[in-house]
Amino acid sequence: MLEPHRSALEKCVYCPKLCRSACPVSNAEPRETLTPWGKMSLTAFVAQGDVELAPSFAQPAWACTGCHACRESCDHRNDVPTTLFAARDALSLAGVAPPPAAKALAGFARHAAATRHAVRELSAHPAARQEAPVALLLGCAYARALPKESRDAIGVALALTSGPVSLVEACCGLPLLHAGDAAGFARQGRILAEETARKEVLLVVDAGCAEALRTRFPQHAVTLSPRVELLVDRAAGALERMGTLPGSTEPVRYHDSCQLGRGLGVYDPPRSVLTRILGRAPDEFESHREKAGCSGAGGLLPRTMPENARAIGALRVAEHERQGGGRIVTSCASSLLAFRRRGAKADDLVTWMARALPRYRP
Repeated sequence: MLEPHRSALEKCVYCPKLCRSACPVSNAEPRETLTPWGKMSLTAFVAQGDVELAPSFAQPAWACTGCHACRESCDHRNDVPTTLFAARDALSLAGVAPPPAAKALAGFARHAAATRHAVRELSAHPAARQEAPVALLLGCAYARALPKESRDAIGVALALTSGPVSLVEACCGLPLLHAGDAAGFARQGRILAEETARKEVLLVVDAGCAEALRTRFPQHAVTLSPRVELLVDRAAGALERMGTLPGSTEPVRYHDSCQLGRGLGVYDPPRSVLTRILGRAPDEFESHREKAGCSGAGGLLPRTMPENARAIGALRVAEHERQGGGRIVTSCASSLLAFRRRGAKADDLVTWMARALPRYRP
């Protein structure tokens, strides 16, 4: 199963470890096994039969948030997350996945059902209409854990499209890919594709979902009919419709979501939107854009290695506080939740956009 990834594995195994300082997981827990080199090397050794197919050798494949930071320090721009996600699938099929990953797979049906229920409750919005040609994919974390931000996102979508929208109930399936079920991820992707087949545009709010639709779906032969568009991209193209909010001396610092930034290369649109709303450029972290720090919330890490995930989020919040604190603004539900759990004052960009845009009136 890992043969298509042989080149990526070999590049890492024989590498002088230029990316070792880039990985948030090994920075949080300094172990050679958790560096990108260590994770890829163990994966290669397991694939070649050089080490025992056992849980202890399998676990490092799940020690990755999928943040792509290692790629930015790699002369070959090696795609470590894609290889490790494929390894998770092979190791899960072999029965050696970590218990939290196996539990996530077993509970996905409940997860998907809970997401549908949450979206249906949000569909009570008077301008949410199933027959609308524009569909809005909030993302599971928004729908289930961030109802206020979800309503803000609906309001923004309505204002930017000047018409009703339909809310997508299906999960994109990313938890399955991260837990180690590539076939299940592809099946779930086809469920989402079927639900949106008659739509013209699919607006996506969550950064992780957007990366899944644009990058992971094609890798797993899932094709979508509507044009996939990021809500923040749509907003950046309509800056003239946004007002500038009353000034504040409090720092407002933008956090680059790993999947929106390094994953999709979207750096300028959110900054343009915040600049318009604030009347000034947002504050920056010391590490930003391609070198931005991770929140620790991705790749199933909060379930497979919760202490590491918390430590990574705490490091990002500490960086924020060193620079004067204030508010963190991001475009990722998982990062938003992680920052709030670490005690930071954090907002989603959609909340700021909802305040700056005129409300849609049917």
